[in-house]
Order: sequence, then structure tokens, then C-alpha cells
Amino acid sequence: MEASTDNWDPALTRLLASLKEVQSGGEDLAFLSELLQSKQLNALVQVHNKIVAKGKDDKFYPLLSNAMQVTLEVLDLLGEMVASSKEYEELLGLLQKPHFQAILCTHDAVAQKDYYPHLPDIPPDADEEEETVKIVQLVKSDEPLGGAQSAEPIVGATIKTDEETGKIVIARVMHGGAADRSGLIHAGDEVIEVNGISVENKTPADVLAILQSSEGTITFKLVPSFGKGGSRESKVRVRALFNYHSSEDPYIPCKEAGLNFRKGDVLHIVSQDDAYWWQARREGDKVMRAGLIPSRALQEGRIIHERQSDPQTMDENDDFDREMIPTYEEVARLYPRPGLVRPIVLVGAPGVGRNELRRRLVATDPEKFVTPVPFTSRTLKPSEQNGKEYVFVSREKMEQDIADGKFIEHGEYKGNLYGTSAESVESIVNSGRVCVISPHWQALKMLRTPRLRPYIVFIKPPPLEKLTETRTAANARSTFDKESSRAFTEEEFSDIIRSSNRINFLYGYMFDEEILNEDLASALSQLMKAAWKVQSEPLWVPASWVQ
Repeated sequence: MEASTDNWDPALTRLLASLKEVQSGGEDLAFLSELLQSKQLNALVQVHNKIVAKGKDDKFYPLLSNAMQVTLEVLDLLGEMVASSKEYEELLGLLQKPHFQAILCTHDAVAQKDYYPHLPDIPPDADEEEETVKIVQLVKSDEPLGGAQSAEPIVGATIKTDEETGKIVIARVMHGGAADRSGLIHAGDEVIEVNGISVENKTPADVLAILQSSEGTITFKLVPSFGKGGSRESKVRVRALFNYHSSEDPYIPCKEAGLNFRKGDVLHIVSQDDAYWWQARREGDKVMRAGLIPSRALQEGRIIHERQSDPQTMDENDDFDREMIPTYEEVARLYPRPGLVRPIVLVGAPGVGRNELRRRLVATDPEKFVTPVPFTSRTLKPSEQNGKEYVFVSREKMEQDIADGKFIEHGEYKGNLYGTSAESVESIVNSGRVCVISPHWQALKMLRTPRLRPYIVFIKPPPLEKLTETRTAANARSTFDKESSRAFTEEEFSDIIRSSNRINFLYGYMFDEEILNEDLASALSQLMKAAWKVQSEPLWVPASWVQ
């Protein structure tokens, strides 16, 4: 008996008619004909057509919204019948399976749109002039709830007592938290009830106790602030130039809501709405909830106060560049460009070994790593060749170029000028090679520009005892005396430590990397890794360098 063709898909019907016109085909034709007439294939094609049509003219509508009730009625009917076949037993067993009934209950919930939150009905005699309230339900998570502070995190929000009204209000909504994701809670909203308990005349600590004793869903009754809605998340990234531990900060509104970070960490600043406390996440963290960090203005004020009150830093303060208080530096990713490699700048205290590291790095591949030829005003010696050891120019010419800012560093020794020109560095960079220089630390301001975009490596000495031990064992020669070859003195070792601390204090915010030069071979290995990273990886640089 052939299946009814009334509900067949038109495309399958036309294909079947075409097959009947084929005179021969044997078993293959018979198989295909039978397949096209099967109820299963036609049902699948109808489902496919429904899905394809979704979003056009047709929409899905449930045929029933009480499928579970119909199933129970069928079970009652089956129960009244006498088991007569295997199919009867199979159907009875299927309708009684918990998984099948769960599917039907879920279907009915969706069909009846029973997944929307149920809000209490408005009393018929409610005063129309009463304040508008909103009821928000959030699922309690493992987000911190804080201690008895002036503000408490509440599933991603903080509360406080309003100074003017004395009422409990939402102080801030933490980006990425449950309250922020709901889109229903905003700063300034007044909290009236928590889980049906009135918060009138209660403190934030009292509200916290209610929250801590709650399980599962937490229901808030709020009076909307009617202020602006949730602020858009900013895209600003900054490099932290100091260490921060919220547990040690006596002024943070809530220690548990703080974000700890270390110097050098890249932070995603998601909100700067508060003048004193920003919201941020560490770049790359999978945790989406933001934490509180001190704003730039707040941290700058702290640093200035600390330096003015600390006599040990008074000497450094005399030299410190007031235009750059090291708090945060806005950064962006700089991607490597073929044939244009950032110069590597080794900076450190005299005697720490930066020049030796530069020479050894260049020696690993002289065709790749190049040091610019320095300029001098002294007279060319018979054994020298211009442009090889030095570029020889007149004193007048060099003085003019120095005045015009063409030298990244310069100095005078025994009545002759010496220096490195910015043009010579740029020439190496444009040639596709890696420029490696070890200038005096005072040259950093002229080097760290969007034009050169250097990768600055601070060569750091080990502690004094280890410095003395390692240099003595290596029979290191003093770099403080250019007239003779001798060992370092104890005072010179102490000078290296003091000078290193001073350089780090004044210009540490410029360093891209620090290498401890305790063992020369190990330090060289780290430097080679840094050189490879500069050539091959996208790195964070001041945002102005990529604009």
C-alpha cells in the first residue's frame, strides 16, 4: 500500500515523477524510488524547510501548551485497557520515562513562556503617587561579599549609606559582575528590601548579614535612581608602573573588591567614572568581573606625598621629572613589521656590565646585530679609518649638531667630544638589522620616542655581596679607571648598587624588561630571548607609538 502523497514535499514529488520516466535503473532506481516515498525522509525535509523559512515569513508556534497534561490523559486511557500487544507495552513504558516527561514539561514551559520572572501583582488599591520600584532577582555566586566597610560587594555591586538621606543605596556596579550582566541594577538605586526583609534603619553590615545567610536566588526591591544606565566599557589599556595590594590600602572603599597587580602588568581599565577609584581587569584574565584600583590622580597624590615626607628620596626628588609621576601609562600593542626592527637599548649603572653584554650579543651574529659608529671631534690617528672606529667631524660641526638635537647622547673626554647620532640609529633600523646600543641613562628621554620606539632593557646588578663575589671570581677589570687595568674597589661596587637604585627610581617606568647580571652567560641568554621577542611578538608600547 502506497503512502499518501497529500503532504509530500513538492521538490521530492517532482524528483519522484522524473525517476518514473527513467526506463531502466535496476536495483538502484528501485531503492531511490522507495527512499523518496518514505515518511521519514519527507518528515526530515519538512523540518529542514521550517528551519530555512525561520526569520522570513514563517515562525515557529507550539501546537500545544499542555503536552504533559495530554500525556497524563493518554496514560489514564492506556491504564483502562487490557494489554494486547508489544506496541502497547512499549508505548506505556515510553510515556512513563522521567526523561520523556521532563522534555514535555520543558516544552510546556517554553510554550507558555513560563521562563520569565514572576513579579508580584500590583494591589488594586495602590496609590498612583507611590514611588516606582523594581524587583530584581540575581543568583548568588562566589563573588566576594566583603566585610563591614562603607561599601559592600553584592553579587557584583557595592552599597553604602547615603550621607544625606541615611538610606542604603547602590554605590557602584562592578563591570562583569552579576549585577552588571543583569542590566537592571545601577549606581544610585535605593535598596528597600532584600529577600523580603526591609533594610530601613539598617547599616551596610546588616545588609551583608542578610546576604550571607541567603541561599540561591537573592531578590532586591529597589527604587530606581533614574540616572544614567550602565556605562559602556572603555577600551583603555594601561601598564602599571607600581605594585598594588588592596589589603594594604587603608582607603579603598572595600578591600575584597580590590584588584591586586604588580609593576609591569597590563590592565584593562573598564570604567573611569569615579575620580578616585577606577574599575579594571588584568589583561588576559578569564575572570570578567572588574576590581577597584586607585585612579591616576589618587596615586599621583600619594606618590608626591610619600616622596616629600621620606628624607631618603630627597636627592632623587631633585632630579625627578615632575611631568611623569609613575602611575599608569596608556599602552597599545605594536606588531612586528618585516624589515623594521625596534632598537635594543641596554641601560644600567656604570660598571654593571651593559657594554660587555652589548659586545657579546653583537658577536653572536654581527650581520644581524649592529652598533652605530660613534662620532668624535678628535683628530684621526694614522691607524684609524674614518667611519670604522669613529666618524670624525670638526668640533664646530659636532657642537652645532648637538645644539640641533641630532645626538641621542654626547660627552666630553680630554677636550674631545664623543656622541651617538639619532640618524645613525635610524639608518640601522631602516636597513632591517637590529640596532643595539648601551647609552648613558640620561639619554633615555631622547631615545624613548615614537620615532625610534626602542625596547629598553635595564641591566640590574645582584646584591652587593654577590656582586663582589662574582666580579672578583671573574677577575673583572674596573670601568671607572680608563688609564689603567685594575680590579674594582669595594667603594666602586657600592657605587654600582647606589647608581643602579637611582636609575631605577628615576626612570624605571621606561623599562620594558629587567635582566639581572649575576652570571654573564645567563644574562646573555636572557638578552638573546628578549632580542628574539622584539622581532617576532606583538608587544605593549606607549599608545602614542601606534596612533
